[in-house]
Amino acid sequence: MNTETDWAYQVFEPHGSEGWRPYGSDPERWQGAITASYSTEGARYAIGRVVGDLMTEWERAGLHHAMHVRVFLWHDEAGDMEEADFIVEVRPRSDIDAA
Repeated sequence: MNTETDWAYQVFEPHGSEGWRPYGSDPERWQGAITASYSTEGARYAIGRVVGDLMTEWERAGLHHAMHVRVFLWHDEAGDMEEADFIVEVRPRSDIDAA
């Protein structure tokens, strides 16, 4: 029995009163699939990879704090936001003093 699955993901950013839109100037960069176990641990692994990639890119771009995004994760293939199996919201820290 195969215990691995594809976890489809997509990253969105807030877009005012219009809700959420695909993240970044190249939205295709922030959607895809990660193969991991078909379990909560596999989903955590997939989300961790996406968030880690986001943080690395922000650091490389000289952003010293996180942007506000949501990472949506679906089992097998992407669907509507409302049908996501997992949603993780990454928000900037509010306790950072402005330099």
